[in-house]
Amino acid sequence: QVHLVESGGGSVQPGESLTLSCKASGFKFGWYIMMWHRETVWKQREQVAEITSLGGTAYADSVKGRFTISRDIDKSTMYLQMNDLKPEGTGVYYCKAVVEMRNSWGQGPQVPVSS
Repeated sequence: QVHLVESGGGSVQPGESLTLSCKASGFKFGWYIMMWHRETVWKQREQVAEITSLGGTAYADSVKGRFTISRDIDKSTMYLQMNDLKPEGTGVYYCKAVVEMRNSWGQGPQVPVSS
């Protein structure tokens, strides 16, 4: 059974950085595409970054150049490094794995961005 446990959420001020982690279990980590999504008051859940099984990455235009998705296969953990956070980035951030065509989600830590 796929299990995703996130950590690293918390309050930050505009312009600050934060790194989220997503510890995975229940499947061969690195074999499947994984993503980060976020839900804000302005938008329904949207994908902000993805990392493929081959390690290729892609980002939403709204975060390109500021966010970096990465993974440590030995630790079965995916990361989202978020730099220069903006108030409109306030929301709940979810990690997602697509394993055998099934979606699994993390619990979604909150990331409030305000001064």
